[in-house]
Amino acid sequence: MNSNHSYLTVSQLTSYVARKFSADPYLQRVYVKGQLTNFHQRPTHQYFSIKDDQAVLHVVMFASKFRRVRFTPTDGMEVQLSGRVDVYQRNGEYQFYADTMEPAGIGDLYVRFKQMAEKLSKEGLFSRPKKKLPVLPQKIAVITSRSGAVIHDIINTAGRRDPQVQIVLFPAAVQGDQAADQLVARIEQINDLGGFDDIIIGRGGGSLEDLWPFNEEKVGRAIAASKIPVISSVGHETDTTIADLAADLRAATPTAAAEMATPQLTDLISRVAELQSRLTSAFGKCLQAKQQQLTTLADSYIFKQPERLYETYLQNLDNLTASLQQSFRLQLSNRQQAVQALSSRLLQYNPQSSMANLTNQLTNTKQRLITAEKNKLVHQQQVLKGLHRELSSLDPYQVMKRGYSFISTDKHIVNGVDQLSVGQRVTLNFYNGQAAAEIKQTKENHDGNTEKQ
Repeated sequence: MNSNHSYLTVSQLTSYVARKFSADPYLQRVYVKGQLTNFHQRPTHQYFSIKDDQAVLHVVMFASKFRRVRFTPTDGMEVQLSGRVDVYQRNGEYQFYADTMEPAGIGDLYVRFKQMAEKLSKEGLFSRPKKKLPVLPQKIAVITSRSGAVIHDIINTAGRRDPQVQIVLFPAAVQGDQAADQLVARIEQINDLGGFDDIIIGRGGGSLEDLWPFNEEKVGRAIAASKIPVISSVGHETDTTIADLAADLRAATPTAAAEMATPQLTDLISRVAELQSRLTSAFGKCLQAKQQQLTTLADSYIFKQPERLYETYLQNLDNLTASLQQSFRLQLSNRQQAVQALSSRLLQYNPQSSMANLTNQLTNTKQRLITAEKNKLVHQQQVLKGLHRELSSLDPYQVMKRGYSFISTDKHIVNGVDQLSVGQRVTLNFYNGQAAAEIKQTKENHDGNTEKQ
């Protein structure tokens, strides 16, 4: 191994790379877009990624920055981020620190607008011959809100250009569910009345939702069907609506619409307006340059935001908090398992369980004893019945019922003929009574068969 090399520690190398990232002006203000992934909104700082087809970028957005986001980010959403690139030294990986986040792509209303514009364009509604404005109009109809600034801008502009021109307001809602129907009704009313040279229809700027009544199909068809030339002035110059496409002429602002409808200004007024426009543009460019210079200085490495000093600590705190919570959950799970094991062992020695077992054994023994006693009683009853039958078979009365009787003398039973003598009085005993008799003759059947008379 070559001992002439000076080896850096991991921390030293990572710190060096971090300083390179922080000092690079091109990494201090970066604009990037991609698809949100792994986004789970946290109570404070947000950690997520954006990706395209070939790469993934880890993003950190601190709470002070995320509070300014005016929509709810979700996985899969295309977003545009601005911020800086830096190194998170603990893990040695570079991250994007986002300052702003905006949705990218088109919305549902814009899709509906494009579809409607394509439909009407295929019908030829936008390509029809446009009606020309009269050179010296005498009477101009204005369809807009009564309380908005549009009518005042038109009256003021037209009055300066031609004090003789008459401006007639036809008030209508320019925002909300009822606006489209009112706009159509006013266009039809002006055409029915007649006597007007031009129609100016419009409103001030706003969101796509605010301008949506001017994107309704019925409004576009009413403008196209008007016999009187229509000048559309809806929103700002960058806003384009169905009303703008269907109108005979489109103005960027209400003032421009009044200028189109009224005679041309004198050379002096034109020159003043031109100089005013150039001055405004120059002032805006100068202001924009100064603002850009201020932004560059504010975002430079030397003049970092104060929160940059502790952003890394905030991220470390989040990581340590997450690690502590995970460790706590693991310890809690281990303690719960130990308690469950002890509870199982305790149940094995529970006296209630032993008493229940003994009670069951006693009940079973008692039942077996009762059963044995019943069986024994039945057996004894059967034996008793057998003895009773045997005893009944030996009962002399039962024998006498079959036709037998016995002889007695003086209440003594005569067992043999040798106990009798001729002429002796005896008693004949039957099962149901007695009879008196006298011995007339005796006869023995053994020892020579002797016989007495």
